[in-house]
Amino acid sequence: MEKLFLLLLLCLGSSAVKHSLNYVLTASSGDTNLPPVVIVALIDDIQIAYCDSNKKLLQPRDWVKNYLDTDPHQLEWYKAECESENLPIRYKARISNLMQRLNQSDGVHILQRMIGCEWDNETGEVTDFTQFGYDGEDFISLDMNTLTWVALNPLAAVTKLTWDVDKARIINYKNFHTQMCPEWLKKYLDYGRSSLQRTELPSVSLLQKTPSSPVSCHATGFYPHRAVMFWRKDGEDLHEDVDQGEILPNHDETFQMRVDLDISSVTPEDWRRYDCVFQLSGVKEDVVTKLDKAVIKTNEEKPSNVSVPIITAVVALTLVLIAVTGFMVYKKNKGEREIERSPDCYNPLTLVCELMFLSRL
Repeated sequence: MEKLFLLLLLCLGSSAVKHSLNYVLTASSGDTNLPPVVIVALIDDIQIAYCDSNKKLLQPRDWVKNYLDTDPHQLEWYKAECESENLPIRYKARISNLMQRLNQSDGVHILQRMIGCEWDNETGEVTDFTQFGYDGEDFISLDMNTLTWVALNPLAAVTKLTWDVDKARIINYKNFHTQMCPEWLKKYLDYGRSSLQRTELPSVSLLQKTPSSPVSCHATGFYPHRAVMFWRKDGEDLHEDVDQGEILPNHDETFQMRVDLDISSVTPEDWRRYDCVFQLSGVKEDVVTKLDKAVIKTNEEKPSNVSVPIITAVVALTLVLIAVTGFMVYKKNKGEREIERSPDCYNPLTLVCELMFLSRL
């Protein structure tokens, strides 16, 4: 489900002054371990509430729960969405209709709906979006200017004609986008300012597996997720020999990302010309990390000094055994007198005994 969820999430811009409120609904059919319907509410792509049709229970974050207690109208809307008995039935019917139109057999099928808005708090501009995905691919979206559906997939052509006729449903979407969504987003941002509009700079490290591997510039612990990171040479952005990683979530609701630099053609004297730059929305200062071999962290195994005494001990033991064996042969051939030994040291190959024996020569 996570993979399908990510396929439908839109890139909502990287401006420091833009914020988004997004509701993602995932409906499934067939033999799956998923609830029939799952709804996730997100602000700036951070989950603030969750519910599913099995539990029929809204699960908001603590500060969101406190906020909803001050807005009974919005709380009732959430409960109506989460606790509705008709919601699973309605989406099961939609999936069934899509299967018939697309001539699909029974099996696992996923229908996702994403509705929401984006608000620029400097210009006041509001952008709305309503989009559906089916089986992991973009399917159909609503054009808020013409109030008609747009087929994002050739297979959605028939669905467009059918949904364009349902004017009441389109008007409901319009009311949500023009009234409820922007108003709710602004209230969320104001009430949850300390949580939603904070900025946290990352810890940046240079990592490398082996001396011939690319050097990875890794940033972790930053917030919000609107950030960029890149390599520079002599102050100019690099595009060649660079591998840009994705922004990924951490367990503590911060984020991490990496960007790799291929140094195979970089001479040691040129390393000082490179640096890694991290930029976070809402923060003016960049985090700059110079390419420096001394600060690179690696998991390459290095020879340990403990091997030296081990080798020394092995050599010493070998010399002792050689000396003992040589002496025994010499004694046998020359018939020299025996030196008294303890009964416990009769075996000449017992190391301790042979050392005692040699000490008396």
